[in-house]
Amino acid sequence: DPASVVGMEGGQEASPAPARPALQFRNVGEWKHARTNELCLYHHTWFRTPIFMPVGTQGTVKAVTEAQLERLGAPIILGNTYHLNLRPGSEMWRLHGDEGLHAFAHWRRNILTDSGGFQMVSLLKLSKITEEGVQFVSPHDGALTFLSPEHSIGIQNAIGSDIMMALDDVVGATVTGPRVEEAMWRSVRWLDRCIKAHKNPHRQNLFGIIQGGLDHRLRGLCLKEMIARDLPGYAIGGLSGGESKDQFWRVVVQCTEALPPNKPRYLMGVGYPVDLVVCVALGVDMFDCVFPTRTARFGTALADVPGGGLSLRGKQFATDFRLVCDGCTCPCCSGGYTRAALHCMVTDGTGQGDICAQLLTQHNISYLLQLMGKLQAAIADGTFPDFVRGFMRVQFPGDTAKRQTPTWVQDALSYAGIPLE
Repeated sequence: DPASVVGMEGGQEASPAPARPALQFRNVGEWKHARTNELCLYHHTWFRTPIFMPVGTQGTVKAVTEAQLERLGAPIILGNTYHLNLRPGSEMWRLHGDEGLHAFAHWRRNILTDSGGFQMVSLLKLSKITEEGVQFVSPHDGALTFLSPEHSIGIQNAIGSDIMMALDDVVGATVTGPRVEEAMWRSVRWLDRCIKAHKNPHRQNLFGIIQGGLDHRLRGLCLKEMIARDLPGYAIGGLSGGESKDQFWRVVVQCTEALPPNKPRYLMGVGYPVDLVVCVALGVDMFDCVFPTRTARFGTALADVPGGGLSLRGKQFATDFRLVCDGCTCPCCSGGYTRAALHCMVTDGTGQGDICAQLLTQHNISYLLQLMGKLQAAIADGTFPDFVRGFMRVQFPGDTAKRQTPTWVQDALSYAGIPLE
């Protein structure tokens, strides 16, 4: 890697990387709304989008090592500013110089950090929001923590993430009324404070987050305001929180159609395979979600099967000697672990379950990264519609793909130019 982390042991700052832009972005191919691009950030060479980012809330992805993630081919992972500030704390990142979390976690590739805004929803009963910022009651020890736009950016500057998210005022997706507009305009004002507080634009990219709930007018206003700030990239926030799938995809396409074509588009908190394929068709470049790693710890493997997954706790797998996925290159499948073996591990009631969680976590991350690779190739070579139809036929089998495919999927793909026949 041209900017590999060197000399990180003992908290020493890495050797400086060659001077270059914090973000480089170029288009490789398109099919109507869908696109595949190449993206280069400070800590890794060029990688392709669409891309899925594994979530390492506290700087590491549960049940896998950084070396394993590298072997799986993950070019970027996600961390959470709120949790990283609680433990081990901002001072730890500053002790590692510019390399921050990269040095602490010995992760040589890219990191995106969420701003902590999502905790306004997930920890709603423990938070108080004002124009100045948000005050949290720690779920660990009850201590008060205050997070302002300036503080969030300061923490992220210390962490050294390649992409930082602006602190936004987040409300639940199903919230309606004046609170949605209040939160949208506050998110715009907070973005301006984040821009002013950002100290390292030469190596860290600040993305804005499009808010506005399910209100078309508010989303449009937010898009106009944030695009005017000419940021390196943009995220679509405030979704995957209980809204209907029909509402979900319509907000996504409103945002992708308005956002600049020459900058990355990141859809936050989305990780179900069907959702990923549909949203790539609608023009999204980047995704993150805890789903693949969390479901692995409960014994579910993502696979090209109806419904998209195998719950290996089921008795039917006790004598199923097939691999999870034929042709999968992950350590679980390439290592020859059968569904029966994994079933035995996950139902064992001892430490074998932990081994199964490690294997399935690697498998599920690899499955989504391989899915992204197939989407990249299909867009580039013009076979994207055929790939999408074939994928949906597996997910929703029947006499025709259309008969059992959810209406929202049919509608979204028809809008994207891929009617299911």
